[in-house]
Amino acid sequence: MPDVTQDLHRVPDAARTLETQGYDGCVSVETAHDPFLPLLLAAEHTERLELMTSIAVAFARTPMLLANIGHDLNQYAKGRLILGLGSQIRPHITKRFSMPWSHPAPRMREFILAMRAIWANWHEGAPLRFEGEYYTHSLMTPMFTPTNTRYGAPRVMLAAVGPRMTEVAGEVADGMIVHAFSTRKYVDEVTLPAIERGLATAGRQRGDFQLTCPIFVVTGSDPKAWEASRSAVCRQIAFYGSTPAYRPVLELHGWGGLQGELNALSKQGQWDAMGALVTDEILEAFAVVGPPDEIAGLIRKRCGDAIDRVQATFGDETREAALATLRG
Repeated sequence: MPDVTQDLHRVPDAARTLETQGYDGCVSVETAHDPFLPLLLAAEHTERLELMTSIAVAFARTPMLLANIGHDLNQYAKGRLILGLGSQIRPHITKRFSMPWSHPAPRMREFILAMRAIWANWHEGAPLRFEGEYYTHSLMTPMFTPTNTRYGAPRVMLAAVGPRMTEVAGEVADGMIVHAFSTRKYVDEVTLPAIERGLATAGRQRGDFQLTCPIFVVTGSDPKAWEASRSAVCRQIAFYGSTPAYRPVLELHGWGGLQGELNALSKQGQWDAMGALVTDEILEAFAVVGPPDEIAGLIRKRCGDAIDRVQATFGDETREAALATLRG
């Protein structure tokens, strides 16, 4: 599921191209741009492509706002929207969005349950009487109730790294977006057990839940392309590694001290120096690394039967073989 977050004028062609090339879906990311506008255009210019925010920042909004946006986009896309949500980290929520921050895992659980209560009111006529610690929704009149409910509510997927947020995903979401800053060891030893605990709490089965995983890919058809790919991925890994909330992933491998080094360099704006600290061992733990004709097989080997959906973008030399292998 490649990213279509870009100049809005380019989204229609990009989405049509992805559908023609055989991708199952596309994603939009909330970084420098709104994550929903690209998906509206992608929905207008495609017929089968699934459309997912990966992610939209939940705590920058309220459950009612996202319930409205999710409903409208899903109806327009004829049921193809996947509402991918994430919490972001405290500095962004409080300093960039000027929104409250507290106990992210319980707040996210309540956020998703509040959206589901709103959708139940719109789609099933259930009384709106949601009262929680963080959110309360108890007023809905006919003027504010959508009537175009043919395609129901969108699916909700939650991005998570830590075990508590991962348990929340298993309990209340339709699936989880594994953070790209995850290794297979971390998925096996931390992520999957936490999902199972969440599913058990809700009395659900693994078959009711979809696991999506963004994959870092390092490849290239010549040395120059290879080095450009490697450098870009190393910088991205270093950027994530500088975040204190992601330190447990490094600690699981005995690399916890690297987080402090990366964090100190990030505060100095030394982005290239940060990437240089990512060794080949670290790179291969976080990324799929190999020649173009082997990438698809390496992704399948890395994900095994634990991951249901892969988010990755392939170059022209790898696309056709990669898509065929991953579907096989």
